[in-house]
Amino acid sequence: MSRHRPAIPFLCTAALLLLAAGGLAGCTRPDAFAPACPQLTLLPEGADLTRFRGTGRDVTDLVIDAHLTAVPANCHNADKAGRKVEAKLKVAMSVARGPAMQGRDVTVPYFIAVTENGRVLDRQEYAMRAQFPPNTDRMDQVSPEVSLIFPVSAEKSAAAYQIWVSFQLTPEELAYNRRSR
Repeated sequence: MSRHRPAIPFLCTAALLLLAAGGLAGCTRPDAFAPACPQLTLLPEGADLTRFRGTGRDVTDLVIDAHLTAVPANCHNADKAGRKVEAKLKVAMSVARGPAMQGRDVTVPYFIAVTENGRVLDRQEYAMRAQFPPNTDRMDQVSPEVSLIFPVSAEKSAAAYQIWVSFQLTPEELAYNRRSR
């Protein structure tokens, strides 16, 4: 009997090592660590939207004054093989109602574009509706979540892509932003 006693501690140690190895194996799953994310950029000339009524540029002609304030985002592997990364993001903006605005509702257009090496791969336009309650002339809005899927490989991570966010501006609104900078 004394010959079998040393085997019991060995078996317990071996069982604990196998259990620990099995637990660590879970850490090597493709989604165990957050994957690289695409670079997220606000277009500097498109982060503000100042809309006037008519040709006037006085404060009394101001319809809306909006600013992109944040684009919270996160990434995770979208498949078990690790060949796709999903980026989920929202667009946050501050919208102010100007004296020339008719009514209490306004639709603010913006877009999200994806590029790789300076080439546009996809571009989608969205619209945020702001409904100003009585006695409120400024409000913060957050868009519904947008999901973007990026193909990845061992040679190319999601960091090879860029996500651009901007208001959808008219040529006049873009020129105003350029002059105002």
